[in-house]
Amino acid sequence: MIEQNYRSGELLLINKPYTWSSFQAVNKLKHALKKHPSLLLDDKLVQLRIGHAGTLDPLATGLLIICTGKKTKEISSFQDLPKEYTGTFFIGATTPCYDKEKEVDEVFSIDHITKEFVLETAKSFVGKQEQIPPMFSAVKVDGKRLYKLARAGQEIELKARPIEILEFEITNYNLPYVDFKIACTKGTYIRSIARDFGLALNSGAYLDALCRTKIGHFKIEDAKSPEEYIKEYSY
Repeated sequence: MIEQNYRSGELLLINKPYTWSSFQAVNKLKHALKKHPSLLLDDKLVQLRIGHAGTLDPLATGLLIICTGKKTKEISSFQDLPKEYTGTFFIGATTPCYDKEKEVDEVFSIDHITKEFVLETAKSFVGKQEQIPPMFSAVKVDGKRLYKLARAGQEIELKARPIEILEFEITNYNLPYVDFKIACTKGTYIRSIARDFGLALNSGAYLDALCRTKIGHFKIEDAKSPEEYIKEYSY
C-alpha cells in the first residue's frame, strides 16, 4: 500500500456514487481519515483540510477531484480545467430542475424529430455561447444558493454566463432517449444543455443520466469509489 500524507497534501480521484452529494463524498473521506498517522504533528492529531474541485449533482455520477492538506490551495486550478461528460437526455418532457430530481411538469410531441434533426442540432451547440444556469443549482445570488431560493418558491431573474462546448457527440439514438458525450469549459451545466436542446428540437428535454468522465487529463478509469479508497488507504 502506498503511504499517503494527507497533511502535506494528496489529490484523490473519486468516483462519486449515484444519489450522493459531493459534500457527502468529501465528508465520508474526512471522517474515515481523520485519525490517519500523517495528521500527527508533535504527537497531536491536526484537523484534516479537505475539499472538492467542482460539484456534481446528487443524480450524477463520475469523477470528483478531492484535495487534502496543502493541495487544497490548488482547488481553483482544477476547477478551471475542461470537463467531459457522458449521459442521456429524455426528449419530449421537462422538469423544473431539468433532471429527474423532480416530477415531469410538461410533455411535448416528438413526432417531428428525426435522427438527422438530432445530429444537426447537436452540431449547432458546439462553440462559445451564453448559458443560463438552472434555478436548482449551487450558483450564488446575493450570497444565497439558488437551490435554496428555488425550494423556498422564490423566482430570480438569472443572468447568462459565457461557456464553450468543445465537443457534442450523439452516441446513441433511441427516442425518447438520446445518449451523448459532451466536452466543455468550466461552469457549464449539462442540465441547462438538456433544456436548451429540447427547445432547439421544438420540443422539451431533461437530463435522464449523467457521468463526468474527465477533468483535464484526469480520467474516471483512474478513480475509486469512496469505500474502495477508504479500504485501501485508511488505517
